[in-house]
Amino acid sequence: MIDDELTAAVEHAVREAAAEEITPRWRRLAEDEIVTKSGPHDLVTVADQRAEAHLGRALTALLPGSVVVGEEGVHARPASYEALRGEDPVWIIDPIDGTRQFVRGEEGFCTMVALARGGETLASWTYAPALGRMAVARRRGGALLNGETLTAGSPAPGATLEVAVSHPDYTDEAQKAALSGLRTEGVRPRPTGSAGLEYLAVAGGALDAVAYSWEAAWDHAAGLLLVAEAGGASATVAGEPFRLAGGNVLPFTAARDAETVRRMVELLRDRS
Repeated sequence: MIDDELTAAVEHAVREAAAEEITPRWRRLAEDEIVTKSGPHDLVTVADQRAEAHLGRALTALLPGSVVVGEEGVHARPASYEALRGEDPVWIIDPIDGTRQFVRGEEGFCTMVALARGGETLASWTYAPALGRMAVARRRGGALLNGETLTAGSPAPGATLEVAVSHPDYTDEAQKAALSGLRTEGVRPRPTGSAGLEYLAVAGGALDAVAYSWEAAWDHAAGLLLVAEAGGASATVAGEPFRLAGGNVLPFTAARDAETVRRMVELLRDRS
């Protein structure tokens, strides 16, 4: 299903959606083009909505019979998330990951697209237009950043782990307790920014791990494949693979290598 021609066509579609719907509105949003959804930190802009619609049209045209699970579409029609349990190819879209940063006029936002089928992510595209970064991964095909191979590597022996962690607003009490296990010697946790850019940092060896307490597929599908294809690993606190359709035991972690994942899971389990 994923050949070089389709991979390039999706990359073009992502760049085009960003160029037409996102970057022209960056640092130019009017107040009435920004609204909140479930809470004060959950923002959506006209750029999110139009970019998702643009991508949905372009991607389903590239792969007839495919369907879309997008952040804004699921907010409007929650039942559409169930497509992840079906057998049709699914485009998983986060039109702007890091909307708060986008609204503030910062560079730390990206567009994420993943193609999945039968619960397996087959390919992903992570594009940060303000930073000039395009990361592409294909299952069993490796990961690239601007055409160059991405390799996560491993943390240096004895080095303090640099870890991006869920925002407290998105954690319940049990998850807060689990994440508190990372406040220990040898680990330096900090609040996450755009999940897509944090996964890219792990895949490139600039960040050691992430630990997240929510499971929306649009936030994680692209990045988890990117990390895996760069040589990294992931697991839930139960030691199981992350499931795209949900029902995961949370929190979960992704890291530069399997040993770091094992260490992270142990720390999270101690308090969960």
